[in-house]
Amino acid sequence: MITLSKITLDNRRELFRLEVTKEQQRYVASNLSSVASCYVLATNGGCPMPFAIYADGQMVGFVMIVFGNTGYDQPDMAKDNYCILRLMIGEQYQNRGYGREAMVKILEYIRTFPAGTAKYCWIPYESDNVVAKKLYESFGFCDNGEVYNNEPITVLEL
Repeated sequence: MITLSKITLDNRRELFRLEVTKEQQRYVASNLSSVASCYVLATNGGCPMPFAIYADGQMVGFVMIVFGNTGYDQPDMAKDNYCILRLMIGEQYQNRGYGREAMVKILEYIRTFPAGTAKYCWIPYESDNVVAKKLYESFGFCDNGEVYNNEPITVLEL
């Protein structure tokens, strides 16, 4: 069973040690960098929602959800919508279905509109990250033609 849990003083070091494969490191920032980005964004008026992803009590990944301001050049899609800005499953936990199960929980959470109502959820991704693109498409995300930080954007109507 997958759960999304708050990052705490007790679990932060475990989260910072969790990494993707060497080949995947060009697709996603480290968890330490992502948590630092959350702090900077939160102290500058943004609304980041970082979570550790657990499977049956074991930390297996990380997700950074943002509402509105992402702290970077904004695509049109950003205003008053949710963004899954970072999502990773640790190398030793991949190929077990945790990414798919995590997406279910992430979208369930977003659909509670924790930071405000929204029409869309969007995700920027590296164009050659075929695995991520297929995962997002399987949940109904579709590219909308916008580019964010040189990455295509895929969008889901909530």
